[in-house]
Amino acid sequence: MILRIWHGWTAQANADRYENLLREEIFVGIAGRKIQGYNGVKLLRRQVVSEVEFITIMSFDSLDSVRDFAGPDYETAVVPPKARALLTHFDDRSQHYELRVDHSSAVPGGQ
Repeated sequence: MILRIWHGWTAQANADRYENLLREEIFVGIAGRKIQGYNGVKLLRRQVVSEVEFITIMSFDSLDSVRDFAGPDYETAVVPPKARALLTHFDDRSQHYELRVDHSSAVPGGQ
């Protein structure tokens, strides 16, 4: 499994609008593309001084699936114009990691 990690930052005043855009439009659009090997996305958010940082962690079966999502230069960030308008800055490139261990489903008692 490949995890695609990307960071973007918004002004505090745009944070909720940006999160709603991700939830209601961008993530829905990605799922609607029905990319073989795309397994979903996790969204992280935290306040950082005067900005809000967002991290997306997308899950794919392989780098070929990532390329189907992002194109041949698969590390290039995919940031639609509506999202760019709300961000103060963002990573130009995404990082990709091979998932080696996932203990989240192995916790006794489901905790």
